[in-house]
Amino acid sequence: MGQARVVARRAIRWVGAAWRYLRAVSGDDAYDRYLAHHAIQHVGEPIMTRKVFFIDLQRQKWTGVTRCC
Repeated sequence: MGQARVVARRAIRWVGAAWRYLRAVSGDDAYDRYLAHHAIQHVGEPIMTRKVFFIDLQRQKWTGVTRCC
């Protein structure tokens, strides 16, 4: 019974790590990272809502030159 618990905990830990990795690679955790950064570097300044953050992110992504040549 003890060995099964150890294996289950390792599996849960692995799934959690894989989920965090996928969120980071896909950009799904961008707002969470923004909040963590904002709490440390910009204390006292207003925080963007999730919707405003997404709009700003899209504006930054698609403004300017979007091709190589």
